[in-house]
Formats: sequence, structure tokens, C-alpha cells
Amino acid sequence: MPDLLISASAPDAGFAVVAGITTELVREAQTRHALSPTATAAVGRLTTGAALLGAGLKGKERISLQVQGDGPIRGIVSDVWLIDDERVAARGYAKVPDVDIPLNGRGKFDVAGAIGEGSMQVTKSYEVGQPYAGVVPLHSGEIAEDIASYLVNSEQIPSVVALGVLADPNGVKAAGGVIAQLLPGADEKAVAALEQRALAMPPVTKLINEGADAHALLHALAGPVELRAHRTMSVQFSCRCTREKVEAALLGLGADELAKMAREQTETEATCEFCKKMYVFTKDEVNALATRLKKA
Repeated sequence: MPDLLISASAPDAGFAVVAGITTELVREAQTRHALSPTATAAVGRLTTGAALLGAGLKGKERISLQVQGDGPIRGIVSDVWLIDDERVAARGYAKVPDVDIPLNGRGKFDVAGAIGEGSMQVTKSYEVGQPYAGVVPLHSGEIAEDIASYLVNSEQIPSVVALGVLADPNGVKAAGGVIAQLLPGADEKAVAALEQRALAMPPVTKLINEGADAHALLHALAGPVELRAHRTMSVQFSCRCTREKVEAALLGLGADELAKMAREQTETEATCEFCKKMYVFTKDEVNALATRLKKA
């Protein structure tokens, strides 16, 4: 089943909804970073949530989600942008990718235990103007509830968020999610009805593992109300790193530090945190960067 995002609205019921299958996206992140099952669930939920929020992006807008905590995983990061009008790109990583802890009391991945107490920051970058960043304390550490908490506290949008990753030591079996947001002017009855449907909805991973696609997830939360389709987009793992960006980071070390690196190492390696691509700079190339700074 291909990874896909579908957004729609139900004006009469007072909400908009976006659903997505992200199994291949999360599988790619797990493989690139050698994530443990618990870390896979954490990164997969955050990256899926970011991708769902990214379905509403335009042009060169970008959304970044960062979760910082005092738990053993330390933090997780996801970044989403548009490749074009029909494709969403996403990436994500964990600061400590091999963290694995026992299942929680419900027999689920203990993502909250891996993250601990902390905060979530959501940064939106626009084509014009300065980025906007909102920070909220973690509500549960289970990611879905934390994204919902951010939406209601920072953007004043009451929302229902359901995210899931089904994984084991052999890899990712299913991943996806759905987010419903109340439309302006929606009344308390709309809120109550949406919450009731969310409580009655089976777990996302159960639905996907049984064959549900993005359309099925959309209707699982929306229920029998009439939906107006808005956008269908593919979603894929991608990265924004380039050799030029790595060079810029090295230049930030300063001429003296670069000259020292060139003296002590025949090669300098730099690895992208998001995609694990390695960039190698020879001694002469590092010296050239140091020289460039000295001439600036």
C-alpha cells in the first residue's frame, strides 16, 4: 500500500480532517538510523504527525517538530516540506536511536517513558517573513496527545489526533494517522461528536494492518458525515542536506579550528543527522575552507 495523505472537510459537521498511511516513510527512517522498536515508534509517530500537518503547506513553507525530554531517548525531531503540489517530503531522527525499554502497562511501546518530561516545539517557516515557533509542555509524551495539546494551546484549534506505528525487531509493519481539526464557528456539539467518534475508532495500526488505506482512516474518524475532498498527496522520506550546507557548517568552526583539523586528519567526515549521509572532505579541501575564511 503506497504512502498517501488525503485531506477533506465536513462543513456541516464543523471539522476538517487529514489522514495518511506512512508505513514506507517510517520504515525508511528506521532503516537509515537503525532505530530500536521503541525509538521507531517515537520517531514514526512524530514524523507521521508532521506529515499530516504538512498536508496543508503551500509553496516553500516548512514545518519542524522537536520534542525535548529528560528520558533516555533525549529528543526526537521531524521536518516536513513540499517537493511539489502533489508530494510531501519528510524526515526524522532520534538523538539516541538505540533506546529500547519494556512495553507499558497496556502492552504498547512506552514512548512516554523513553521521552520523559519535557516540551514540544513546532516551527513554521514561510516563503516570506520570519519563522514562527510555538512551544508547549508535553501533555503525555505519547506524541499524538502532545500535537493535539499544541494545536489547542498555541493555535487555538481544538483537535483530535490519532497516530500509530506497529513495529518489531524485524521492522515496521504499519504506520499512519489521522488529525481532525474543528472549523471556526463549530459549536460544542461538534466537539462532543468528534471526541465520541475518536473514542470509538479502533487503533490506527490495527486498521492499517487489516488493510485500511488513507480513505478508510479518513472515514473511520469522520464517521457517516459528508466529506468534501480537498487534496491527495504522496509522502516520502527525503532530506535537504547538501555538500554546500555541510561546507557552511564547517566554515562556522573558524579558520584556526579548520587548519587544526587539516593538520591532524587526512580526511574529515560529517554525517547528516536526518538521513545519515556521510560527506568526506580531504585534508586539502579543509585547508581550502580555512584559507577562504582568512581571505574573507
